[in-house]
Amino acid sequence: MASAAAAPRPRQLVIEAAHIARAHTILSFTAFLSALAVGCWLHYTKIVKNGVAGYPEEWFPSVSATIGDWYPERNIFQILIALNSGPRLALVSLQYYLHRTETSRLPGFVAINGVLRTLACGGWVYITSTDDHDAHDVLMISYIVLNIPWMFGSIACTPVQYSAARRRRRNAAVTFWLLLVPMIYFFIQHKVHRIPGAYTKYSFFEWGLIFFDIIHDSSAELELKAAELKVAIGSSLAGGAEKGDISDVTRRTAPDDTSSYTRSEKNAVSAPIVELVEVSLPKSSTTSHITSAQNFLSDLYLSYIFWSVLTSLAPTLFYFSVWRLGFTGSEAALLSCLSPVFLGSSWFRDCCRSRSGRTVLHLLSLSGLAAYVLERPEDRLLFVFFANAVACLGAAVDWTGLSGSDVGYQGILVGLGLLMSSLSKHANHSNNPVWPFIDERSGGYNKTGIALALLAIYNFYTRESPAQAVLPHPEKAASESREGVKSGAWICNALALGSLLFTLHELLAESSTTIAWSWTGYPITGPEPNRHGSLTHLAQAAGILLAVILSGPSGSALLSHPLWYAFGCACAYVMYSYKDWLGYAGAMGLAAFLMSVIPVIMQRAAATGKVARTYGVAWLVVVVFDVASTFTVAYAFVPGGEPFRERTDLVLSTQMALIGLAFRWPAINPSVPMVNLSSRAKAYARRTLAVLSVLSFVVTMYRWPANVPKPYRPGARIVRAGIWTVHFGIDNEGRDSQRRMRDLIKDMELDIVGLLETDLHRVVFGNRDLTRVMAEELGYVRRSRCSMWSEQTYCLQFVDIGPGPNQHTWGAVLLSKFPIINSTHHLLPSPHGELAPAIEAVLDMYGTEVTVIVSHNGQEETPLDRELQATELARIMSKTYPNPVIFLGYVVTKPLASRPAPYEIMINDGRVHDIDHQDWDRWCQYIMYRGLYRTAYARVSRSTITDTELQIGQFVIPRHGVGVTNETEPARYLRAWKEELPEDHWFPQEYMPEQGGRRGHQYHVFNTPLYYKFPEGAML
Repeated sequence: MASAAAAPRPRQLVIEAAHIARAHTILSFTAFLSALAVGCWLHYTKIVKNGVAGYPEEWFPSVSATIGDWYPERNIFQILIALNSGPRLALVSLQYYLHRTETSRLPGFVAINGVLRTLACGGWVYITSTDDHDAHDVLMISYIVLNIPWMFGSIACTPVQYSAARRRRRNAAVTFWLLLVPMIYFFIQHKVHRIPGAYTKYSFFEWGLIFFDIIHDSSAELELKAAELKVAIGSSLAGGAEKGDISDVTRRTAPDDTSSYTRSEKNAVSAPIVELVEVSLPKSSTTSHITSAQNFLSDLYLSYIFWSVLTSLAPTLFYFSVWRLGFTGSEAALLSCLSPVFLGSSWFRDCCRSRSGRTVLHLLSLSGLAAYVLERPEDRLLFVFFANAVACLGAAVDWTGLSGSDVGYQGILVGLGLLMSSLSKHANHSNNPVWPFIDERSGGYNKTGIALALLAIYNFYTRESPAQAVLPHPEKAASESREGVKSGAWICNALALGSLLFTLHELLAESSTTIAWSWTGYPITGPEPNRHGSLTHLAQAAGILLAVILSGPSGSALLSHPLWYAFGCACAYVMYSYKDWLGYAGAMGLAAFLMSVIPVIMQRAAATGKVARTYGVAWLVVVVFDVASTFTVAYAFVPGGEPFRERTDLVLSTQMALIGLAFRWPAINPSVPMVNLSSRAKAYARRTLAVLSVLSFVVTMYRWPANVPKPYRPGARIVRAGIWTVHFGIDNEGRDSQRRMRDLIKDMELDIVGLLETDLHRVVFGNRDLTRVMAEELGYVRRSRCSMWSEQTYCLQFVDIGPGPNQHTWGAVLLSKFPIINSTHHLLPSPHGELAPAIEAVLDMYGTEVTVIVSHNGQEETPLDRELQATELARIMSKTYPNPVIFLGYVVTKPLASRPAPYEIMINDGRVHDIDHQDWDRWCQYIMYRGLYRTAYARVSRSTITDTELQIGQFVIPRHGVGVTNETEPARYLRAWKEELPEDHWFPQEYMPEQGGRRGHQYHVFNTPLYYKFPEGAML
């Protein structure tokens, strides 16, 4: 008995009651959001369908359809709700324990309602509308009715000292009941009036009820934490508990006289204090140098991941808009950037700023990279949408110092991450290797990118916490950090930050974007996209270096001075107004300016202390500019787009004007933003800039071909020319299609290729260069004989990218195996519709100058545009008569159509021949020619690369100085079997339908290439 008595008692388990409340909140959100995500992924069209309409009229699911109709989302939800029942009932008990008094029975009444409310919740969760619609609705209504005493009773019972919990309960309850009004209205519209789309609107408010219900209950965490309530399970080590006791609840009760509180006790129920890191890179010994270097590299790579996720959103969503040529609803995914508004919740902000919370955000943002494994474009968009929301949320936490990082250090990381992202695209044929619409088949290194990101996140989570300095909560920032900031300056700084982020994305996410702005064609008198992109990187590096060198009070004063802003505006003006080297010089100056002011503007935004509203407005500005910059060229396809038509000048001016709001103006921001960097941070930044700059030039030299392009059949003087509308380099599965296009063009051995819809130097297309893969790997580009600064007028180059993004067209490209002697870029008359681009180039083909025209004309909806454009193209072709011409273009017309249709205008007035006027099954793509012998014509199916076929014409250049001896129609239409021509004239036989085609391509319409004999007396 004595030994038994002496046996040690079980150790007591003590749990902070606030952790139970947090577990309840996390399980609740996870249950609903996981069901929503899985349901949209697996059964999207089924869960949005109802008794009135389906997709696309209804495009967002209701709560009931999401959680109760389909496996496995229903089961996932029910399991998580079952796990949540314990914390739910425990929370009711703990709340009653806090609120109970000897003078009131209200806490007991509220607790009973809480238990009944929990049982009603279990009822409508496990009895779904599919099982028993009436029972489900009765239990759901009961749940809502029981919310009345639960919510308002909880507010009434909350002690006054727990003001934060009381405020959250009041705000959530008021919002919850206000949402019922529009929800009931749209339910009536759906159920009674049977209006398609009404149920989607109803669903938004239904989900709102769920979220605000959870937010209301999450306020218990604030209350339990302030009360320092703990739950002890088991016997006390001190032996104070009796043998029969299995639990003990302890609390620190507040004295009746609040004036007798000690200072620490008062802090226990006040707003939490945010602890910020004074210096992001810890100072330590030699061993610490290695650790801090690892930390810096991890932070740099995570910044790169942020830019990768951000820049992938627009191309992922715009896939749907391109196919629909109008709004599809996918554009709403841009609103994911507004996620920082949720930082207005102190509880949510505290979760995000903790080390574990920030780690979770980093991990969740990787879902955008992991989306590459998904086959359906809509699935990838859903993941990228979520990842972008998380990335923007985490960025706001870091950029304001909430996570314990220095704002100036974060500003340098933002610039370095953007430079690293641009460099990765420069090295990977203008595609970011970790984008979700890039995979191994299209040059992706997705697994490597994700693995490196996981290592960086592991480093972030396990690194030692540096010395911390206690600073005020960001919503109540200390007066010294806000000195000189006017009361309304937060909006100015938010506008400036948003404009800066968009401008960085628009102009500097790809090294050749600003080169495309200045490109004028041949002879080359300016920079070339494939070999001068490193100069853009050098300008960006110079800007970051300025920010590093000039950190500190005096340097920050210079970078925030209005004169530096005037320099940036002057560079923007030169970039927009001039071409070639002068225009590009302005672009490089603007690049340096933008990169240098990143820390200054971020510091301004962080100093406002208004986290949610500042970063919410900043990202809203980004979204508005995303739309406005797209409308400058897409105005013909969107309602209300006409005012934006060709107004890049106004958009750019507005960007620069908003950026200027962050500079030192006496009426707005009279103070100097204090950007400080540790010596170690400066050293790491300088070394990184040096490495990235050198790597950029190494990549340029590696990607700079030295071989001279040669036509495929020089002995027979054959020219194969193709025209293809490539749909912005995104295939039917929403993935990059450059390499798939390369394979078909290579197999067809095309000497000249006209590509349309190719201007991808825009945010919505990912700022890409569609020519890189084909030009470099198929030999359409070579090392120039001109020096970078030479004024020599004749350079052997073989790629013309056509009018740039500031010319407001969808783009045209000419790839050639023959030297381009000169080229002219045309903007064809377009009074009503989209601007039509054209390239007029003179090529040296076996010693004969041949004019090649690549053109993309207007749509069916604008007949006047098409007539005027055809007239101008006819003028361009006729002015060179009788010299040889090849026309490769997109012309919306039926074959043989009379005026005012473009066909007759171009054939008769342009003095050219149709490739085969007996091919009646055409509508948009045409090949026309003059002064050449046509020997073959083929139409190759597109597979899933784009929405148009590849058309190919094969020609023979007549003997130099002789020309075509007979251009009559009978002489041109001497049809032949391929066996009647030399094998050099045969098209690849593996693409014959009877051979099964290749990679989804085959000859179609005629099911074979058409061949033609030479007329009698031809001089070859």
